[in-house]
Amino acid sequence: MTSRKLNRRHFIYTSTALATLPWLDSNFALPAEAVPQSVKELWADFDPRKDVLETEVIREWKEDGGVFRYVRYLIGNFKGKPARMAAIYGFPEGTKEKLPAVLHIHGGGQRAFLSEVKLLVARGYAALSVNWGGSGTGKSPFNTPEGAQPDDPNTDWGGVDPSQLNVQGYNTMLPGPKQLFEDHEDPRNNNWYLLTIGCRRGLTFLEQQPEVDAQRLGVHGFSMGGNLTMYVAGTDDRVKAAVPGVGGQGWRWQAHQFIGGVAQQDQVKGDVEIFKRTLSFESYAPLIKCPVLHRSGTNDFHGWMDDVYRTNALIPNQATRYCWSPHLNHRLIPEVAVAMPLWFDHYLKGGPALPETPVTELTLQTADQIPLLRVTPEKKSLPIARVEIYYSVDPDPRARFWRSAEVTREGDTFTAKLALHTLDLPLFASANVYHTLPAPVSLAAIPGSPKTVNEVCLSSLLHSVTAKELSEAKVAAASRHSTVIDDFGHGLRDWYQLNAGNPAHLESWTRKVTDPLWRGADGAKLTLTLKMPKTNHLSFVVVENEWRNYRGQRKTFVCEREITGADAAQTVTLELKDFVSTEGVLNSWAEVDQLGICAHFAERGKDAKAPSLWNGPSAEFVRLEWV
Repeated sequence: MTSRKLNRRHFIYTSTALATLPWLDSNFALPAEAVPQSVKELWADFDPRKDVLETEVIREWKEDGGVFRYVRYLIGNFKGKPARMAAIYGFPEGTKEKLPAVLHIHGGGQRAFLSEVKLLVARGYAALSVNWGGSGTGKSPFNTPEGAQPDDPNTDWGGVDPSQLNVQGYNTMLPGPKQLFEDHEDPRNNNWYLLTIGCRRGLTFLEQQPEVDAQRLGVHGFSMGGNLTMYVAGTDDRVKAAVPGVGGQGWRWQAHQFIGGVAQQDQVKGDVEIFKRTLSFESYAPLIKCPVLHRSGTNDFHGWMDDVYRTNALIPNQATRYCWSPHLNHRLIPEVAVAMPLWFDHYLKGGPALPETPVTELTLQTADQIPLLRVTPEKKSLPIARVEIYYSVDPDPRARFWRSAEVTREGDTFTAKLALHTLDLPLFASANVYHTLPAPVSLAAIPGSPKTVNEVCLSSLLHSVTAKELSEAKVAAASRHSTVIDDFGHGLRDWYQLNAGNPAHLESWTRKVTDPLWRGADGAKLTLTLKMPKTNHLSFVVVENEWRNYRGQRKTFVCEREITGADAAQTVTLELKDFVSTEGVLNSWAEVDQLGICAHFAERGKDAKAPSLWNGPSAEFVRLEWV
């Protein structure tokens, strides 16, 4: 890698004078009647090209076929002080033609990622990863761009602070010392407004680079970056394709009724009606004028699945796709992750289109009175590798267990029966279609990703049926409670794993025990049959009321066991009293939402013990049941 240090006053001017937006001037007094009442009013007077960028190139280097620069640019002047964004910019070395460009927006507690830029540069894009979370103070790796050096300047928000050092700023419109206005309530006091300005200025940076085609700009982000992707796409017509991830869903202010109580994401401080009309995502979706691909986990805590569909249904006259990672929260499987570069390849480079959203039909009135989901995937663009059909009876999208239905193929149609055990609960159903890619796609630039991915996952729309509708359709309650939680005949289909490939840190988790079909009865013992040739410690973990604070306090209980190695299968039996927390022992299985079997477990926010050395291969699960 070669690197050269550049003068910090190496500015690239795009006009001759620095303009200041009127409401960002410390002397500007906004009359109360001028408080924006809609998204259009909020953004009507903002021109992301108006202020000179004052781009500062701090360092340039070459590696892996790309040219990379650590840069800063002017966001604007807030309360009389300049705010500057640090970022990583890159493009393919030897570029001779105008390139499409993508803006990457990191998530909360994260930073600008060189790896995200490298992924896109390797595919022929220019890319900019902005460091919106930088605080301008300290040198923590959690707010310093990846690739920065100790004496490099960071993002500095000047007279305001929309970073996570000002967490309360995300849900408020009230005045304050870190907000834009200190004397009156206004949606422009909200962190998301200021961060969106910073990101839209990032688009201005991209369109002004000599190697960039300004007519082919995309944006993608993860978590809080997914939120910002929706804000940017909804306010900036320069965006020609958008990929929000695990975020950007509307109605976060709205109370949701679940079985057992009410939950909502955002407790808004200020006029909720104005917040809804100026800052909530369902007010931005109708203004989006580009194709949108949404990637997420089915159990995401930040982008509730049901509301993602509600939000994106409001995007007018644009292509939308969904890619859901089964059983995951705030993570993506490789087949979902790969959809992002393929989406941009089509809309920014003219590459092949992704398959259409699979067509699904849910039939309640059937000959055997068991609901049937029929899936008809598009087969013209990419071959169909497999189809997975899921259904659930849990109205809480964060905690619901997705049952895997047995899929039958009839020509180009795939069907599955969705057997229910009661008509007192709603029904949710969806499908994932995995298509075989014409050639492997590399994700190797992203740490922890596989070198290549051979399939892409496209998800169907979500079907939702109330208990009343099930009864009116005379659906049969055909399923019965099972004491066998899993015989692992389908492998880990009903589980998800963390740290796969690392036996010393491997965690295997399932929400199956929260489903009434497999919930433990009072006094039942949990029995696991497994094969493990070498002696090792295992942590058995249960989590009560995960996300269900309306039902009770979230608690984690752990049982540590040393399992003696053996050639033959052996059985481990666990009772309620074996699961211990700092507050006592587990009293009931009734409110357990997750079960984990871990080589090493450390609860977030608590002192973590060092993992034990792992001997031999990982444990092989044979049977899990209640006794």
